[in-house]
Amino acid sequence: MPTANKTRRQPVRATLTLSSKNYSSWSLRGWLLARFAGLDFDEVMVPPDDADARKELLLLAPSILVPCLTHDGARNWNVMAIAYYLDEIRPRAGLLPADRVARAHCRSVCGEMNSGFANLRSALPMNLKAHHPDYKIWAGAQPDIDRIVDIWTECLVKYGGPYLFGAKRTMADAMFAPVVTRFITYAVKLPKPCVAYCKTIMAMPEMKEWIAAAQAEPEEIEELDMEF
Repeated sequence: MPTANKTRRQPVRATLTLSSKNYSSWSLRGWLLARFAGLDFDEVMVPPDDADARKELLLLAPSILVPCLTHDGARNWNVMAIAYYLDEIRPRAGLLPADRVARAHCRSVCGEMNSGFANLRSALPMNLKAHHPDYKIWAGAQPDIDRIVDIWTECLVKYGGPYLFGAKRTMADAMFAPVVTRFITYAVKLPKPCVAYCKTIMAMPEMKEWIAAAQAEPEEIEELDMEF
């Protein structure tokens, strides 16, 4: 009997849903993670007048649903879920360090960034088009800044830089990249090793690409364009 032709399923190209490139730190994290992993994906931009996306950007939403990575039947809408999913499907990308102890350390600092630093987010909203060199940091945000400096300093000393876990970029660098932009926007004073780390992150071609796209965005969110 003739053998029936079997149709091979064609993989569906991944999509990454994003909101504003100028204001959305979560979108930047998800996008960097996908790029670090070498995943080919199409960007799906949420319209600037989308009510839910606006609530997320203004920290008024109970949960962050953007970015959302859709790939091969799986949907991941939390940045840490995206990070772990990408590490699972692209283990050779090195989103987590190879060493067991370093992996535990990396997961811990990423989780801390994902769930903490609420005062920093409120006091220093991400805005890549802005520059406020005379910004007076709200006292409640300073402990968050100090903790981030401690994390960066420990990692840079322990693993030798130039990235947080050594010579190769990991998910930790994607998680803290938006913090780098905040520190630059608001001219936060940092120790020299942290300044050098900021320069390393900003020199990445992915960051340059993202920032150029952010600068080209026409929309503005008045509540996040603070005047000082």
